[in-house]
Amino acid sequence: MKKYDVIVVGAGVSGLLAALTLSKHGKKVLVLEKGEHLGGNCNSYVVDGYQVDTGAHAITHLIEGPLPRLMDNYFDFLPVFEDYGYYYVRTENGLTKVPSNLKDFVTFDVLPRKDRLILSQTLTKALTLSSFGIDLSDQSVYDFLPKNLCKDTYDFVDTISGFLSGKSMKDTSAQRVLSGSSFVRDSITQEQFDAMIGKFEHKKRQSTESILSSILPYHLHASLQARVDKVAQPFTSLERLATNKVNYSQGYPRKGLKALLNAILYSFPDTVEIKSECEVTGILVESEKVYGVEADDIYLADLIIYTGFATDLPELIKDLPQAYIEELKGIVHTKSLTIWLGLKEELPEFKYTGSEIWFKDFAYWAMPISNYDPSLAPKDKQLVGFSFVIDSEQTEEHELKKAYDTIFRALPNIEKYIDMQHEQVMIPEKAAVTINGKFADIRTPVKNLYIAGTDTDRRSMGITRASYSIIELLKILNEDRNLH
Repeated sequence: MKKYDVIVVGAGVSGLLAALTLSKHGKKVLVLEKGEHLGGNCNSYVVDGYQVDTGAHAITHLIEGPLPRLMDNYFDFLPVFEDYGYYYVRTENGLTKVPSNLKDFVTFDVLPRKDRLILSQTLTKALTLSSFGIDLSDQSVYDFLPKNLCKDTYDFVDTISGFLSGKSMKDTSAQRVLSGSSFVRDSITQEQFDAMIGKFEHKKRQSTESILSSILPYHLHASLQARVDKVAQPFTSLERLATNKVNYSQGYPRKGLKALLNAILYSFPDTVEIKSECEVTGILVESEKVYGVEADDIYLADLIIYTGFATDLPELIKDLPQAYIEELKGIVHTKSLTIWLGLKEELPEFKYTGSEIWFKDFAYWAMPISNYDPSLAPKDKQLVGFSFVIDSEQTEEHELKKAYDTIFRALPNIEKYIDMQHEQVMIPEKAAVTINGKFADIRTPVKNLYIAGTDTDRRSMGITRASYSIIELLKILNEDRNLH
């Protein structure tokens, strides 16, 4: 039986970030992954010559958010992020930018003028309440809205809610819309980060810096850095609502999500061991303290980081407190569908960087990722991802047909240009941010067993949320004297 300092269960992005950070604090780490591939929803693979991501992604909070803090402190190799661009809606008249401030709302003629004014007033009210410290997490978006809006306006708000929480506006909190739209920002400065985890020096930095790090000292492409420099003054929430472009800190990794995954893997020191296709069937506990896991063998460690679904934890440990099990049952899951279409040529309908949201009848999130990097598609071809929130009460076959119908209704000429099509059904995050949905605590009732991942933190989405969870994990490990 091998003994390690830390065993990480799961090799999604949360598990890999946990392993990387703990290894840089001098820990000998074992990562166990039940699947064949690493990275979870942070990965890319090739289908008929097109490199598709696991779902469409926009990486948020790239200035002082959690991922850049982790990259700056723990990565030896840095991915480069291209400027994400803008969000649009597609109508019969073409593309219109989704409003990001009050000035934009005035000219957003997709909605009736009266509704635009009402939405602006409602948003200002919500931001004012939030600025005074009033928590809007328990107020649904629907309850916060006036009831005299037209159907298109409700559909628009419902679409925004769906992509921020995976649920309708009746189950999405007003606070989620404020933070998800970046009107209320979470930032993590280096000083705050140092205070949370205790400033440390790498005991053994690599003697040779990575080529990427020496050529590109920062992780933002020049075009995105220029936008950041232009608007990076300290706006308040209300000032940001009035004038600022709120999505300036979003990016897409050059070479796709695999570039971010590889940056993590290439940064691992020799003290990290990874075993794929090795499912953990039990977490071993004695005297209410973990001492190892059971998989294809018995592996011992005094510290276990579990990054699977928190709802599955009771299956791995006997005699968890019933109250704790009931709390985990309150975590809400949602499913998403992504359809990747490889197109025989670059279409004028997708001549932009960013993504579009079609909100009449049925919403999609469309993202032409080969516009960021042409190498993601064969020469002179184009790759576009269409993501949808799946209705849990319908069959996947029904939702798939509905999704294709939506694409062909929004873009009636696209069908004759399809060169490749590929579908993915996945759970985008391990917990949905809903009014009544629960999140797991990082600490568990078992000593030295911790949970990390997107079911332990409700901030932001996807990879950014996973990064938040890892910083909170490091903070708690430091408090429990398990970090250094």
